[in-house]
Amino acid sequence: MTMKFDWDGKKAEQNVKAHDVSFDEAEEAFFDPNALEFYDPDHSSKVEQRYNLIGLSSRRLLFVVYTELENKTIWLISARKAEAKHRETYENK
Repeated sequence: MTMKFDWDGKKAEQNVKAHDVSFDEAEEAFFDPNALEFYDPDHSSKVEQRYNLIGLSSRRLLFVVYTELENKTIWLISARKAEAKHRETYENK
């Protein structure tokens, strides 16, 4: 099954400026066989269910925020370098 990704171009530019992580790099984390995904009830609504993923890109461990659209496309919202707490969760799974 091929994963489809999409995002808002303006948001992607802002993400690079704020976190120095491109959404192209964030895509890579979804192909990490050891990636961890979990539902984010604090940032979800009836309209949008949000999820977090901790996974390795070709460069580093990332923390990615996303939602899934009706057409099974992964809509990237945010991506940043994983913090120490995320690394610990990833390494101790």
